[in-house]
Amino acid sequence: MSADDKASNKIDELAGKAKEAVGRATHNRDLEAEGQGQQATSNLKQAGEKVKDAFK
Repeated sequence: MSADDKASNKIDELAGKAKEAVGRATHNRDLEAEGQGQQATSNLKQAGEKVKDAFK
């Protein structure tokens, strides 16, 4: 996994955590769910990159 991909995925994960926290604090379930979805997407991207690295 390249350093750029790692950084991008980590930024997406942190943004998702922030959205989730803001959504929880403001009782905005849509924003909270969006943050959780963003985190899940980031985790899937990270897993895909690890699989790619395993076959190199």
